[in-house]
Amino acid sequence: MGTEPRPAPLAGIRVLDLTNVLAGPFACHQLVHLGAEVIKVEAVGCGDLARNLGADPALSAKGMGISFLAQNAGKASLTLNLKDPRGKALLKRLVETADVLVENFRPGVMDRLGLGYDVLKAVKPDLVYCAISGFGQSGPWKDRPAYDQIVQGVSGVMSITGSADSAPLRVGYPLADTIGGLTAAMAISAALNAKPRGTFIDVSMLEAVLATMGWVVSNHLVGGVAPRANGNENPTSAPSGAFQCADGLINIAANKNEQWQLLATHLNRADLLTRPEFATRQDRIAHRLPLKAELETVLTTRPARDWARELNALGVPAGAVMTVPEVLAHPQITGRDFVRRFEDVPGVARDIDLVSIGAMLDGQRPAVDAPPPELGQDTARLLATLGVTEDERQTLADEGVI
Repeated sequence: MGTEPRPAPLAGIRVLDLTNVLAGPFACHQLVHLGAEVIKVEAVGCGDLARNLGADPALSAKGMGISFLAQNAGKASLTLNLKDPRGKALLKRLVETADVLVENFRPGVMDRLGLGYDVLKAVKPDLVYCAISGFGQSGPWKDRPAYDQIVQGVSGVMSITGSADSAPLRVGYPLADTIGGLTAAMAISAALNAKPRGTFIDVSMLEAVLATMGWVVSNHLVGGVAPRANGNENPTSAPSGAFQCADGLINIAANKNEQWQLLATHLNRADLLTRPEFATRQDRIAHRLPLKAELETVLTTRPARDWARELNALGVPAGAVMTVPEVLAHPQITGRDFVRRFEDVPGVARDIDLVSIGAMLDGQRPAVDAPPPELGQDTARLLATLGVTEDERQTLADEGVI
């Protein structure tokens, strides 16, 4: 007799997603994959700005832009005009049914709408309310608009990205938005476990990024060492970084002395082990560039993936530098249900592949059944559950409230 599968961790939790573009939608992307019911509350007529963003102009023109598709699968979509008193009243009725509300407006916007935490807490005392912003709900920068690249710049991330010649550089994906979203999802999940439940969560994208820069920040705060750009070199060890092979780059992290010995021996460069400038870890760090040049005399004779297979088999961490399409096609990804196909998606009119979240539970990848929603596709159904009649819905629609 088989055991019944356990319910998803957030099964039975209702989340109202009032967010736009990436940080907030990405937070709710985590929550919906962990079993929560997520309802996107979008602006009438336009919805989430990400609906009009992405690399496919035709989809953006239809309000199903790739930037929206990327992190909104499994969610329902309801449109409300939150500037209309009737729209505010309907949101409050939804809040009565919800456990969580997530928003990423600038600080003060929800208060000015008459829908701030104090108002909604009176409606739902145990509400978990999460506000995501660039710089937090207080401080001299709280009213500044914030986009990912702005936060990457002011956080110091750009100053340490690239080489001494190329820095400062932007990280090649929306790092600050993504880390902000993950931080929000973690805090929300923790707050749902609190007894009694009910809290206001203030997520600063700037602080979320700084919190992930632990070694860099601590080297400054504790060690008095000014962070700098090191390119593809690992400043804490050598040989550790990116090395040229016959067909591209390979990352090698021979951080332990035994790994260094295995690497040199496998490359038939055991002579390097007796060189005084490479004798200790600190010696190798001090002479990392001459050491790199010596190793590349051998590494450049063969392809990166061949070296990676051999070195990993020896216990020397290594990996070819791959493109995004290459890694997505690799069995390491394709064999673990990381990418989910949705067939004939409404509003898209073709099959699409979307990524899930970076965790498995009891050997299973969390998944959602529904593709990203068309704008407002669930409005009638959700309002009906609140007791709004069909005639009332029609009036609300005619007057631009829904």
